[in-house]
Amino acid sequence: MSVMDSFPYQVREIENVFIPMRDGAQLAARIWLPEEAERAPMPAILEYIPYRKRDITRARDNANHAYMAGHGYVCVRVDMRGSGDSDGVVTDEYTQQEQEDAVDAIAWLAEQSWCDGNVGMMGISWGGFNSLQVAARRPPALKAIISICSSDDLYADNMHYMGGCLLGDNLSEATVMFAFNSLPPDPQIVGNRWRDMWFDRMENSGLWLEPWLEHQRRSAYWTTSSVNENYAAIQCPVYAIGGWADGFTNTVLRLMQHLEVPRKGLIGPWGHKYPHQGLPGPAIGFLQEALRWWDHWLKGRETGIMDEPMLRAWQQDSVPPDTSYEERPGRWIGESAWPSANVSQRRYRLGPYTIHMGEGHGGPHQRNGQESALALQSPLSVGLAAGKWCSYAATPDLPGDQREEDGGSLIFSSRELAEPVDIFGMPEIELEISSHKPQAMLAVRLSDVAPDGKSTRVTYGLLNLSHRDSDANPEPLVPHRRYRVRIPMNGIAQRFPAGHQLRVSVSTSYWPLAWLPPEPAQVDIYPDGSELILPERTPGEEDRRLPEFDEPEEAPPLKVHTYAASEHNWLLHRDLASKESTLEVINDQGHFRIEDIGTEVRRSTREWYSTFNDDFTSARGETYTERAFKRDDWNVEVYTRTVLSCDESNFYIHAQLDGYEDDYRVFSKNWEKVIPRDHM
Repeated sequence: MSVMDSFPYQVREIENVFIPMRDGAQLAARIWLPEEAERAPMPAILEYIPYRKRDITRARDNANHAYMAGHGYVCVRVDMRGSGDSDGVVTDEYTQQEQEDAVDAIAWLAEQSWCDGNVGMMGISWGGFNSLQVAARRPPALKAIISICSSDDLYADNMHYMGGCLLGDNLSEATVMFAFNSLPPDPQIVGNRWRDMWFDRMENSGLWLEPWLEHQRRSAYWTTSSVNENYAAIQCPVYAIGGWADGFTNTVLRLMQHLEVPRKGLIGPWGHKYPHQGLPGPAIGFLQEALRWWDHWLKGRETGIMDEPMLRAWQQDSVPPDTSYEERPGRWIGESAWPSANVSQRRYRLGPYTIHMGEGHGGPHQRNGQESALALQSPLSVGLAAGKWCSYAATPDLPGDQREEDGGSLIFSSRELAEPVDIFGMPEIELEISSHKPQAMLAVRLSDVAPDGKSTRVTYGLLNLSHRDSDANPEPLVPHRRYRVRIPMNGIAQRFPAGHQLRVSVSTSYWPLAWLPPEPAQVDIYPDGSELILPERTPGEEDRRLPEFDEPEEAPPLKVHTYAASEHNWLLHRDLASKESTLEVINDQGHFRIEDIGTEVRRSTREWYSTFNDDFTSARGETYTERAFKRDDWNVEVYTRTVLSCDESNFYIHAQLDGYEDDYRVFSKNWEKVIPRDHM
């Protein structure tokens, strides 16, 4: 079947091919094959993820892979072992088995008659992670990768922990995978064994929240597949891409700094989306950019892509606070190296409620000998306007006006800026603190305050104070002892305009973005010993050498019939009588039929995060998912529910999984787990 007549190459779609693994298992692959490749072999591009090529990612796969195949690449979308139509059971993310299977798949691709022996690997999120991890294994045929919205550090810069704090997204992501891992393969692909494969998955995939919560400190569990442990293991060219509204952007900066191979970085204003579908905009012609990369590294063509600055980023302009943006105004900036000579680390000392940005701001300062502490103990309402750790562009999931958050925080504000301040990099704050309790946390936010008082969060950072010196070996605080702690904030490129103020806000809670400490703790901050460090940037020559990106292009959209539209919302419920606050997250992706395979799909996820009054042990997260597939005489549904709660000593997990066939419940399993808190 031809995908699009206007592409340079006619493309034939192969709905499914099974790729053999070294142990006899088979992985299911969908292939977009340029017809010319059967006469003159072409490079292959692999995307390798656990999200069901047959239906769930079918629309995105069509848009991306049909386009690249139409421009001269064999595109192969593979379901990981235990997912979609592949054999086996998947029991965790980023396992050694997963990486070995990818190595086998790459070798198989290189040996096919339609492949010229050169393979690229590309993916977003999980596919971006394993592109880096597989590159570190150096399969001979893998010549280059594109890694989008990924991390090089599975512990410290992932959806599980941040600054040693447990993230709410740990539960959210575990819920996503609980649902995916419990789904059956398609009988039209695997035949009559589909039901046995389904029951095997429901019984044996496991509750991933459990190991993720058991490993509360940095250990081999996290580091084994973290490429930052050995950047030199990656020896093929890397294009790393992220977005400022995404949760994984810091990786792009670290990869540009530490990799020793040809590399490029790109950071736009987007959330967790491919850049040609990027929100907030502006989206770019990413698939054309990808083709320039692949043409250079897989076909040896001079496309000019490696003559451009190594790192390119969208410097955002000031905007009023909002939980959803269609576009973020700004401009593209470029750097030929990272760290950049255009960026200086400028230190500004803090005073009581002030940031001193005037005379004497350039270096360490002398204490005046009359230090006084500023006491801080935040209410649990701080964080309800924080938005999601990682925006999946299912808005409204971005941070709202910070003035409500600032009411429960300690704030330090600069005077009105006499001239604009541009930053690019990771701001930091160094604080002199003491705590009244052995366990506490700090959340730090850097905001842009407009003349009308509206406050827009620019970036933020978290620190579990037990992790102040080490994520691997946390130690409790000695109450009332003075400590100096450093809290890095997420990377950003931002312009603060003249007439605005910079504001640093510090709180001792940030629920539900981060889980709460075991009990309230007053933290005293000594401003005379504290500093804000900004990566201030002056425009460079590279900015003037940036070509314009093309407008977004992709293959024609998948034809679907919609029965029920999607719904995305965040609702805040506050019961003034019971003093309960609940943040409800609705992510309903609707009910639709995929026309070319005749399959109906229904997907919905809901989350609730609640607390009572100022009781830190009342923190509770609950998630519920529905997934359903229907076609002819195939009718299956899977429901999951997970509850995470705590007391001062333990976390408590309750989870349940129910599978239905033809409206009859055919599988049910419950989990009850108690996991001790480990300096968390």
